Amino acid sequence: MRGVTRQHEDVVAFAARQVLDMASPSNFVPTNPELLQRTLRMGGMNLVRGAQNLVEDWDRAIGGRRPVGCEAFAVGRDVACTPGRVVFHNRLVELIQYASTTRRVRPEPVLVVPASIMKYYILDLSPGNSLVRHLVAQGFTVFMLSWANPGPESRDLGLDDYRALGVMDAIDAIGAAMPGRAIHAIGYCLGGTLLAIAAAAMARDGDARLRSLALLAAQVDFSEAGELMLFVNESQLTFLEDLMWEQGFLDARQMAGAFQMLRSSDLVWSRGVRHYLMGERGTLTDLMAWNADATRMPYRMHTEYLRHLFLDNDLAEGRFRGGGRPVALSNIRIPVFAVGTRRDHVAPWRSVHKIHLLADAEVTFVLADGGHNAGIVAPPGQAEDGYNVLARPEHAPYADPDTWLAEAPRREGSWWWELVRFLAARSGRPVAPPRLSSPGLGDAPGTHELQE
Repeated sequence: MRGVTRQHEDVVAFAARQVLDMASPSNFVPTNPELLQRTLRMGGMNLVRGAQNLVEDWDRAIGGRRPVGCEAFAVGRDVACTPGRVVFHNRLVELIQYASTTRRVRPEPVLVVPASIMKYYILDLSPGNSLVRHLVAQGFTVFMLSWANPGPESRDLGLDDYRALGVMDAIDAIGAAMPGRAIHAIGYCLGGTLLAIAAAAMARDGDARLRSLALLAAQVDFSEAGELMLFVNESQLTFLEDLMWEQGFLDARQMAGAFQMLRSSDLVWSRGVRHYLMGERGTLTDLMAWNADATRMPYRMHTEYLRHLFLDNDLAEGRFRGGGRPVALSNIRIPVFAVGTRRDHVAPWRSVHKIHLLADAEVTFVLADGGHNAGIVAPPGQAEDGYNVLARPEHAPYADPDTWLAEAPRREGSWWWELVRFLAARSGRPVAPPRLSSPGLGDAPGTHELQE
């Protein structure tokens, strides 16, 4: 209809899809031939087992316990088990240095900044799925930030506190442990956004300690941030602020509902059919167990994140302030490696691609198969993986996402090797590995990853 705003069109389309997903014939026994046949063949025992699964899941949910099967993925034993040591901590973060496994390493350390709304070990899952372990095996000295799970006492920590106490304190700590070494910085999701803010502020201030910047499924321009924007308006933010003001944070379970609705067909209805009508229990993976281990967000930080980034797009438009002064992404001149994923419902790849418009730098862009999480956890050996990649030299003409996709060659295998090649090409000749610092702060994964 003429005159209808894009926002209202998207809301109607989203609501219609939710209704269609809910009313799909596959969700009901009489109209799902496979389910009907199974019920007749098993004399209804699948429905009995499904009811038992429902009761068990409900009991775990109201008791605040993780889903069935998570017990097989204990943090520090089965996941987050790459050997390392906590070398720095403050009220917000722990910094982990991983032990070298090669005789020689690149002189430049790698700092990984995960999203603060989730546990870091999505990047250090079981040994075969660990990006950290992969980088260490390729001769890099890797440091990982581990965020504290905030409670009411952290209600006044804002985005700039996360930049200063998280990214900048980690860079200072690495500089103290490995003086004079430039740092490769990698950020995932919101961690990538924080890292981009920090990199722009450092460039503004003449701080040249970063050698390169890698952004994995991370947005810096939120004007096309996908269906998550349907939940971000003045009315919704006011409601969330009132809710968070009372408890000091946004609980992980309160966040999870919004993300589930973005993919309700996969995360709600098909799961319900399989567990409660088919009576099956699928095998839990390390990524699924991690996804059930969410964290909270402080009142002020979450408010600033939604208002300044999502609602007002201050970072892309030069109004966001870091260290008391405006931050301009155009000040970033170091090489950038950016990854988008084809089926990302949190950071759509065309939104991630906007880094080409904002950073005045060489940009290597990768479009990986998969979604926001599974597209990033793409270890070598998964035959179904593939990606497109194309590097844009500094000062090259801009190519829009569709043009980029038409020009970017397709490659099979894991994009992790592209990241390794990018880092290696911008690193010095291998040297003897550094010794692990020993300040007595404990072994990896530290204490923050174990916080409930």
